[in-house]
Amino acid sequence: MKLYELSSTSDVKTVLEHLGVTHEGQKLLVPKSRLHLIYIRDLKTPAANILKQDALSIGADLAVPKETVTCSVPLVDALLIANEKQLKELIQKEKAQPFGLKTISDALASLVNQSMDDNTFEVMGVVNANEDSFFQGSRFHGDAALSHIVSMIDEGATIIDLGGVSSRPGSLGVSEEEELSRVRPIIDLIAHHNLTCKARFSLDSYSPLCLEYALSRGFSIVNDITALSDDAVARVAAKYRATVVLMHMQNDPTTMQCEPVYDNVVLAVDVFFEERIEKAKRFGISDMILDVGIGFGKTLEHNLQLLKHHAHFLRFGYPLLVGASRKSMIDKIIPTPVEERLPGTLALHLKAYEEGATIIRAHDVKAHVQALSVFKALHLTV
Repeated sequence: MKLYELSSTSDVKTVLEHLGVTHEGQKLLVPKSRLHLIYIRDLKTPAANILKQDALSIGADLAVPKETVTCSVPLVDALLIANEKQLKELIQKEKAQPFGLKTISDALASLVNQSMDDNTFEVMGVVNANEDSFFQGSRFHGDAALSHIVSMIDEGATIIDLGGVSSRPGSLGVSEEEELSRVRPIIDLIAHHNLTCKARFSLDSYSPLCLEYALSRGFSIVNDITALSDDAVARVAAKYRATVVLMHMQNDPTTMQCEPVYDNVVLAVDVFFEERIEKAKRFGISDMILDVGIGFGKTLEHNLQLLKHHAHFLRFGYPLLVGASRKSMIDKIIPTPVEERLPGTLALHLKAYEEGATIIRAHDVKAHVQALSVFKALHLTV
């Protein structure tokens, strides 16, 4: 007899299938293998004591500060440590408990319902029809843009994101007419060559005029960095039944990097998504993608926290998009010119993929398809 320890990143379902475990057995065993570490803020101290006892009774635990037992403070932060099976039991227990634990039960239920079983990924290739995007290698016009789009599709991009206005920190907006004059020739070429049958196309814009033009010519995704701040954008998206990317940004591109501050960036983005998802639904929009907005009103530490805890946002049940391609956060970790940031980009995007992001917005399609394919193979290996 011999034994060896599996990697903590092993796909348990794949291992169980390899062993020949029945489908029914897999459904029982997989939840036991998934460990959840759930940070709870501002928990009423009596509730913390109840929750800890309930957690211990099912084999889980709740880490709390020493003041909890004596109730010498009104609120505490806590760390719940439980596998998925234990969480489901705890959810039922807390439904009948006082001190706000019913709310905790509902919140835990949303986390348990998140899924990371789907190992598929999509690469969203970037094309910028302007002269001031931060990465010169993404700027294309006319036939050169068309050629680059075809090349990215051949390399494995399933979504192409076209933008006519830079949203880099400090950038200034342009008129809708100017933006349309930049993207219209490329949109027309895409439509003329019937490329919307080969990939999905997204317009990176919050201009109702530009979005109307693109959607009427076969584009199907609205990539709105303002997350439907303008009702007119929501109406256009609903009219064409488009998928909408809701991105978090603090302030606007001109001011977003002026000392951004959050009490807790993960919770701030969570609340933002709740509000914007509800707004989208009010306009009849059902297909959404969530983007935490790496580099949009965040410090390096904020960006790293969002990438590390990206799986939290799976609770909403929508695909997660990440876009850290060649961004300045890499330069803040290790000084690197934008032209040499591909390795750092891949590291950030692979972490996001590991944490549940399935749409990767990137300048370098071929490198991403290769890296993600290899990473996926590693994850699925027994």
